[in-house]
Amino acid sequence: MPTNQQSRPDRDAKLVQLQEQLAASVNALVTGDEWKQALEFAARFRARSFNNTLLIYTQHCAAFERGLVPTPTPSYVAGFKQWQALGRRVLVGQHGYGILAPRTARYATSEPAVAETWRRLSPGERPRPGETARSKMIGVRPAYVWDVSQTDGRPIPKHPTAMLLQGDAPSGLWDGLAALIRVAGFTLSSASDATELGGANGRTDFLNRTVAVRGDLEAAAQTKTLAHELAHVRMHAPGGDVDTEAQHHRGIGEVEAESVALMIGAAHGMDTTGYSVPYVSTWAASVTGRTPAEVVQSTGERVRRAAVDILNLLPTEQLGASDPPGLQRNLGHSSPTVAATTAPPNRPLDRVGSRGLA
Repeated sequence: MPTNQQSRPDRDAKLVQLQEQLAASVNALVTGDEWKQALEFAARFRARSFNNTLLIYTQHCAAFERGLVPTPTPSYVAGFKQWQALGRRVLVGQHGYGILAPRTARYATSEPAVAETWRRLSPGERPRPGETARSKMIGVRPAYVWDVSQTDGRPIPKHPTAMLLQGDAPSGLWDGLAALIRVAGFTLSSASDATELGGANGRTDFLNRTVAVRGDLEAAAQTKTLAHELAHVRMHAPGGDVDTEAQHHRGIGEVEAESVALMIGAAHGMDTTGYSVPYVSTWAASVTGRTPAEVVQSTGERVRRAAVDILNLLPTEQLGASDPPGLQRNLGHSSPTVAATTAPPNRPLDRVGSRGLA
């Protein structure tokens, strides 16, 4: 039975278990089509870090195989108190899915521009007069969430989802992507066929600041290609402020761009089964000094952040994220398992947002 205060050894053991589970999930991604499936799932859980998305997905799959939940993939997840605030309760005996939540501390200084002057505040301590206070992430800790299928109570509102006809693109998506291309200072043009683009469906030219997309493709394929090229524009500019592996290795850049396109399409209900992400391990294995799993893991979080940034800028109707409708993010206390006769301990669950965790 969980206690009100989780001991440090118990917490550390749970962290080790979560990290091992995460490593196993990442290693599975480089073995084949799992990368595509993981990105389609992450498109719906895009508010959470890529690592926590994998942890939730893996644990839910295991629960489904044991017959503990009725669906093979989760839909909405939240903490114990968060479900209570929505008029639902976690069913007795249901196990929470462990995730990595941030541990934060507050720091204060009278000279914010001087890094050495920041001092950590004790619990309950207030900044001195004239000081500036900020919170900083200092580590991670285990926390727990439950899928809606592990709860009952007030019905969850369902968002209407437009069904796309084969070959069609979501309403407004091409125009939204094209506008972002132009905002970035690129000229968008149409090519008559692949021969104009060296056999490719699209091409981004950073020197001439142009983006070209094949005009003989169906609307959905053109839109997916445009999302791919927008990812290049936003992620892979030569000499950018952030030096990335993709700038030095074309294969990683192509995987990142296609993965972003897949997530953008999935967030709009596009059927992406007609194409697949290139075999990730082939490219990742050629990165000196890093294992394929390490490259996949770092690529996954970069892809998620880039896709979220683009989706937030698009004025289009999108599939909901993993938060239940009406969830207040400042709520939430959780425990790993719900017992029949005791309330869960007051263990705070910090929501992992778009910043994510390493």
